[in-house]
Amino acid sequence: MSRRIPRLPSWLPFDAYLPALAATVALAALLPTRGTAADVAGGASTGAVALLFFLYGARLSTAEVLDGLTHWRLHLTVLACTFVVFPLLGLASVPLVPYVLTPELQAGFLFLCLVPSTIQSSIAFTSIARGNVPAAICAGSLSSLAGILVTPLLAALLLGSTGGGFSAGSLLTIVFQLLVPFLAGQLLRRWVGGFLARHQKVLGLVDRAAILLVVHTAFSEGTVAGVWHQVTPARLAALLAAEAVLLALMLTLSWYGARRLGFGRADRIAIQFAGSKKSLAAGLPMASVIFGAHASLAVLPLMLFHQMQLMVCAVMAKRRSRDPGEPPFREGPAAAAASGPLSDPAVTVGR
Repeated sequence: MSRRIPRLPSWLPFDAYLPALAATVALAALLPTRGTAADVAGGASTGAVALLFFLYGARLSTAEVLDGLTHWRLHLTVLACTFVVFPLLGLASVPLVPYVLTPELQAGFLFLCLVPSTIQSSIAFTSIARGNVPAAICAGSLSSLAGILVTPLLAALLLGSTGGGFSAGSLLTIVFQLLVPFLAGQLLRRWVGGFLARHQKVLGLVDRAAILLVVHTAFSEGTVAGVWHQVTPARLAALLAAEAVLLALMLTLSWYGARRLGFGRADRIAIQFAGSKKSLAAGLPMASVIFGAHASLAVLPLMLFHQMQLMVCAVMAKRRSRDPGEPPFREGPAAAAASGPLSDPAVTVGR
């Protein structure tokens, strides 16, 4: 008799891309690029970051974001969670240095608190939990749009010299490497949007390859600089514990805070899942620009938090889908079309 191979539930957030990220980090630790190869990889990484933000700009519909602003209280709540509450909790980690976290890991922990929210996984989990999917679409898009400016400014303000400072050079780097490509994508969206929509799968692979290049370049620089002796198993366990506390606090504050503000169940679900997420796809290239040669340890907390939030939120979304007593939010055709392909969070990268 043939035995059936047990299969993981479709809602379990296993993403084959995550082992690829881990393998890229391991390769950079064992065989880092050096010398001329490092210069070439650095130039390619700079181009990859510009390409990523061009594609983000070309894909993001500003008109849809503006149309959804009628639900302004919800969107202000999500933005407050992302860019006010999260950074305050990140600042609360300062006393953990040097007893629990190293200064570099704490800077990375604070940086993850400054990154914008996700779009795809927020929509996917909101849809699974029977929440307000159109609100999640708009909230995630608005957070990504605001993060282009807000994240670098908060990093310059809160990270100081650790993040490269708030110098004219860092400002020009942020403008030309992040903002200009993003605005170019927005301006050209009318002409390239259809092409991007038709080739979404191929361009998704381009996105992922670009991020892997950024990760390899950042971790190669860290290996050459000898930073990995700071990441002991005890430090890593402490970082994971701090991130677990951070995620638990944000999930709790976003849910009960939204209820205190008078939001209904469907809106609270959208607020919780959009307000507790951090985008790996936006955060990694931003870190490479903001931290430069120190980006390796800066992105490690974000990479770990990304997987943690997927696992925890997938379980929560499945349980919320069985909540009794309140009817599910009824989506319009456009929202259903937007959320349909994303119903399985395993295919998202947390953009």
